[in-house]
Amino acid sequence: SAAPADAVRSWTSGEYLRYRSPPQHSSPKSRWRARDASRSTPAEATMSLKRVLVGVKRVVDYAVRVRVAGDGSGVELANVKMSMNPFCEIACEEAIRLKEKGLCEEAVAVSIGPKQAQETLRSALAMGCDRAIHITTDARLDQGGLDPLAVAQLLQKIVEKESPDLVLVGKQSIDGDHGTTAPMLAELLGWSQATFAASLNIDGTTAEVERETDAGTEVIKIQLPAVVSADLRLNAPRYPKLPNIMKAKKKPLEAVDAASLGVDLTPSIVVEGVAPPAARKAGVTVESVDDLVDKLKNEAAVL
Repeated sequence: SAAPADAVRSWTSGEYLRYRSPPQHSSPKSRWRARDASRSTPAEATMSLKRVLVGVKRVVDYAVRVRVAGDGSGVELANVKMSMNPFCEIACEEAIRLKEKGLCEEAVAVSIGPKQAQETLRSALAMGCDRAIHITTDARLDQGGLDPLAVAQLLQKIVEKESPDLVLVGKQSIDGDHGTTAPMLAELLGWSQATFAASLNIDGTTAEVERETDAGTEVIKIQLPAVVSADLRLNAPRYPKLPNIMKAKKKPLEAVDAASLGVDLTPSIVVEGVAPPAARKAGVTVESVDDLVDKLKNEAAVL
């Protein structure tokens, strides 16, 4: 039979699923409220996932104005405020919500990086994750260090050990901006994947994911286990309460040496140098439209 006009064919199951255009007159907060109100309550849910693994990354805080190191080797990280990558924070929130709904038994946070990455993991534990795994390495994760493929291979080793039913990660990090770790991990595992998730609904052995696209959103259905990357509108992360921050200090945090996992950590991307953008020249005020046209034509040479 013919597909409905608002449907798109799923490449995973062959089913026709809904296609939605973005609402024209609603704010992100109102969309979050509407989506949160439609979520099932713990009383309605039935346990379908044993474990959810969520990847979190330590990055330069989004509010910090980054500076290039004096030697031009990269972004300056010394004495700079660091925090959890915003998209990883959204993924972490979604894993906790799945547990609160009774859809999974355990939420496990995993992070790769130096000793300070444990602070990021403690933040995930304070939000509500049950335990954490720290893959220790002193290599940079933004540029000139571990590339996305090495990160995906390290996460693959943890997935094989922990046997989760679902892996949640941010769609990208705000330092490297690669956005490729989730697809690479899914390919290495041979799992289903859904990127840029705006909503996630678990139903037994399948997941229905609404994906952000350039034309709006599309809804696809994938088989579990799967890798899902979180987009901005998936949820609004909570702020950990003080009692939960104190409890997080006692939750288990396992450290694993990255070198012991049998992954080649040699960078495949070499950064030749990093430089700040050239300073813009000061603008000038023109007296009339004719003066503006003249400058655009004769000085800027854009007309």
